[in-house]
Amino acid sequence: MSVYLESENIITSLGFSVEENMKAMGEGISGIQMCSNTTLSDQAFPVSLVDKNRLNAALSGFSLPDDSTFGKLVFLSAKEALKGSSVDPSDPRTVFILSTTKGNIELMRGKGNNAGNNRLLLWHSADQIRRYYGNPNKVIVVSNACISGLLAMIVGQRLIKNGDYDHAVIVGADVVSKFIVSGFQSFLSLSANPCKPFDRDRDGLTLGEGAGTVVLSNRRPNGRKTVTELVSGASANDANHISGPSRTGEGLYIALKQALKGIDEDPGFISAHGTATPFNDDMESIALTRAGLAHIPANSVKGFIGHTLGAAGIIESLIGAWCLSENMMLKNMGLQHQGLVNSLNTPIENLQQPFRTFVKTASGFGGCNAAALFRKHE
Repeated sequence: MSVYLESENIITSLGFSVEENMKAMGEGISGIQMCSNTTLSDQAFPVSLVDKNRLNAALSGFSLPDDSTFGKLVFLSAKEALKGSSVDPSDPRTVFILSTTKGNIELMRGKGNNAGNNRLLLWHSADQIRRYYGNPNKVIVVSNACISGLLAMIVGQRLIKNGDYDHAVIVGADVVSKFIVSGFQSFLSLSANPCKPFDRDRDGLTLGEGAGTVVLSNRRPNGRKTVTELVSGASANDANHISGPSRTGEGLYIALKQALKGIDEDPGFISAHGTATPFNDDMESIALTRAGLAHIPANSVKGFIGHTLGAAGIIESLIGAWCLSENMMLKNMGLQHQGLVNSLNTPIENLQQPFRTFVKTASGFGGCNAAALFRKHE
């Protein structure tokens, strides 16, 4: 049984649809800007933020189950993806999956005691969207650091392949908050400038916020010149350190080998995690080299939209699928001079050539890693 990407949506600083985002990225436009908002940080820092005025305008007239920024992103992204889908969200054969790292954590900063606020509970946020669409099934929440989005897609694909469901509506979202900013600042992992994945002068990541929704289905979509299949996926945890990646790339290497097991062709390109922290990018170069993939063109899109945390795996997979359909790979925004333990093939200009497959990778705190293979059908 094949599992296809049936419908999708992306919301980032660059736009509120896949098409709008891809137009900007294709033209080399980054959504990262300097921010002086003291509710997020006492000092100015580069960040990729969603246009809140546009977000509010897009939902004007809707009675929302959760009117927080996080709730709005989840609702709007799901709504836009389902608008272009033939899948019935109320069908008992459809499951809803939410991926996020922190959900509504920003509500902790509100006045008074928010300990009893159900919106702080990730399952509650997921259940709100399920109830809105009248879906009878239990929701699934995937919150596993920065691999959450990709892992949620892998979970959805496995549930469909196993015959538990025919369709999965997978929504990933995270919001930039003072809690998240201060956390990364405490690790000294935020760059003072827009991030530079794989660059020799990289000195940290750039945070981003956004949402991505993908509808997975065992039914091949109609009316498209190309469709994308989620062929396989795997996750592995090397338990190296609570925040530091493995020196040998062990978990990512294992995830890659499992995801590509039985595949007799090299992937066309690699959509890497590429956070632009010194340790992460070196770890990826080691894992990709061990997996025999160092020669494959690889990019990170975080120079365009920052690190969108629990949404990243979904957003970046959808970007990769769009690139697959257009026979192109986006450049590594911000990269000027590669500086990695092991050299990778990291183009600094958009690459235009026929592509049939790509691999998406993700890595996160606690030693978690994931990889998935996508294939184009024409």
